[in-house]
Amino acid sequence: MTSQQSIDRTLEVYFTDIFKKQEYKLYTLVSHLTKSDQYAKDVIQEVFLKLWAHRSSLHNIDNIEAWLYKLTESRIIDFLKKTASERRLRDALWINLHHFETDTEETVSLKEYNTIIDKAINQLPPQRKLVYRLTKEDGLNYSEIARYLKASKKTIKNYFLRVSGRMRK
Repeated sequence: MTSQQSIDRTLEVYFTDIFKKQEYKLYTLVSHLTKSDQYAKDVIQEVFLKLWAHRSSLHNIDNIEAWLYKLTESRIIDFLKKTASERRLRDALWINLHHFETDTEETVSLKEYNTIIDKAINQLPPQRKLVYRLTKEDGLNYSEIARYLKASKKTIKNYFLRVSGRMRK
């Protein structure tokens, strides 16, 4: 066995020992904080992959447990930030979707209402139809309509009352 193989074997044994001692504690911490078994497994895998990638400099790490906790903490913070961001996005999307559905329902209801009103107006005699449109659509009052149609204010009021009564039916 060469000197390099001996060093590699020693690092592998050291890594395995660290993994066995720390893996469960770190998993429990991550699982508790994230409430996600799968994410906890993913974080632990990332942490130990990073440790494996730095195995040649393990001797430079003074406190391996603190180093692992710091790396794990960093991954948990990333997860919580991402989750919070996704939750805000999901909540905003839900609110916007709800407003869109409400607006759509209101638009459909308004269109249906207008269709019914238009059908009722179109069934009116021509003079009553004109009085209704001048009042509701053009915003004219009885006096203005009476002058426009050269009729009495009382006649226009009667037309409008008949139209209104018919529209309620």
